[in-house]
Parts: sequence; structure tokens; C-alpha cells
Amino acid sequence: MTSPRKHLVKDFNHFITCYVCKGYLIKPTTVTECLHTFCKSCIVQHFEDSNDCPKCGIQVHETNPREMLRLDNTLEEIIFKLVPELREKQQQEIEFWRSRKWKENGEEDGPRSKRSRLDDDDDDGGGGGDGDYHRSDPQIAICLGCCCVDSLVGENVVKGLMKKFIRCSTRVTVGTIKKFLSLKLKLPSSYELDVLCNGEIMGKDHTMEFIYMTRWRLRGETAYPMVLEYRPRIDFG
Repeated sequence: MTSPRKHLVKDFNHFITCYVCKGYLIKPTTVTECLHTFCKSCIVQHFEDSNDCPKCGIQVHETNPREMLRLDNTLEEIIFKLVPELREKQQQEIEFWRSRKWKENGEEDGPRSKRSRLDDDDDDGGGGGDGDYHRSDPQIAICLGCCCVDSLVGENVVKGLMKKFIRCSTRVTVGTIKKFLSLKLKLPSSYELDVLCNGEIMGKDHTMEFIYMTRWRLRGETAYPMVLEYRPRIDFG
């Protein structure tokens, strides 16, 4: 009777190595659009210059691909079981930078660019969320106006906000603005809104920075704050 074949770690390298750096996956992070996984630092740095997946080339997100990243804690545990010394080396590196207490750029965990990494403390499974909820991001002032007068649909009235001026991160997307409006206007989850800038309907993945740079700034620097309008979604079908 032949004994079962023992598998070597190298037999699994295809599944546990990063396509970008060719090393073992460190904090494996998956692109939800195509499900390819990379080291967190590798994929975040890649998205500084591109919106496409480095492996398959698919466009991950029109304006902010980092929103489509999720940590894969299960895969990380599998890698640690296959390569147990990797966990120890990773912990040693973290402790090294903390012990050095780097003061450059106001960081204590090493001289890494803040733009080249996600929040390392996002162990709550949120994947891709920032611990300060984007408070440290550049902010933008927005005026949210209703471009229809008390539009009545069933028993739901879409009307103007009592406080129409808000300040938020430039990374906030139109989809988030829609959720904010639905909450403030107490609309049912099935109710759809359109958000417009200069009369043009904005896509749900457009960030405030993208809209400001490509739609609003054309009106001149004196046009501030940026005005977004909302209305019930119109079905042209």
C-alpha cells in the first residue's frame, strides 16, 4: 500500500504568492471586482497610478479603486499555517519600526507613505475602511438642492433638506450621498434618487473630488460651494 503523497509548500505557491512582488502574500487583500488577491501594500501602491487590476486588467472602479479592496483574513491564516515563520518575521518587522519610533511624517510604525497603505488597524473585518472615517481627508463643502418641488410618489415626498449645506471628504461617492439623502428624507430603501451636477446625472461611483474637477470647476473658482441637485429617479425605459 502506497503512502499518501506529501505536498510541499512550493506546490501551493501559485495560490499564496503576490502577482506584483512575487513574494508570499503579506496582509492578503482581494479586489472584489475580479477576486484577485495581492499584498495590501502592493495593490494600494498600484492603485496610486492605475484603476485596473494588475493581473487581469479589468477596470476595478471608475474613480476610486481602493474602495473595492477587502482583507482576506482566512487566506492570511492559511498562509501562516503553511509558512509559520512568516508570522514571526512580520511581527518582528512591526516591533522593529515601533521600537525605532520614527518621527518622519508623523508616523511611529515606519517611514512608509500614508498614501501607500490602508489603515493597518482595520482588524474589525471592515476591509478598506479608515479608522478616522476619512476625517483626515481633504474636505469639500456641498450644497444639496432639490430640483423638484415636493415630488409626490405614493405617500413619499421628496423635498428640500432643512440643512442643505454639508462638509464631507472628497472621497465620498455619489452612492453615499444618496444614502445620506434617503436617511434624512426618510425614504424607503427601494426608493431611487438621481443626483445631478450642472443638470447631468452623476454615476454612483463618482467621488466628490472627481465631480468637482471634471464638472463643477468649469464654472470658475468663485462658484463655491459645489451644488448638487437631487430628484426622484426618472425611468426612461
